[in-house]
Amino acid sequence: MKQIKVLGSGCRSCELTAKLLEDEARALGVDVAVDKVTDMGEIMSYGVLETPGVVVDGHVVHAGGVPRHQAVRDWLLGP
Repeated sequence: MKQIKVLGSGCRSCELTAKLLEDEARALGVDVAVDKVTDMGEIMSYGVLETPGVVVDGHVVHAGGVPRHQAVRDWLLGP
């Protein structure tokens, strides 16, 4: 199971990012746990200055804006 965190204030872009991750995971048959992190201290601990940020299995893979579908697929299918 991939552990994914969506870092952000809960804005529309953050919500769209979380939905995109969940929808793509379901379409690909990948088991994921998506956690929405709104605590600014925790967000800053990842070094993310622009939200939404995405953390996959402990690694920051994206910051700022809704990610592209192909990038999400790559994260979900990657190691």
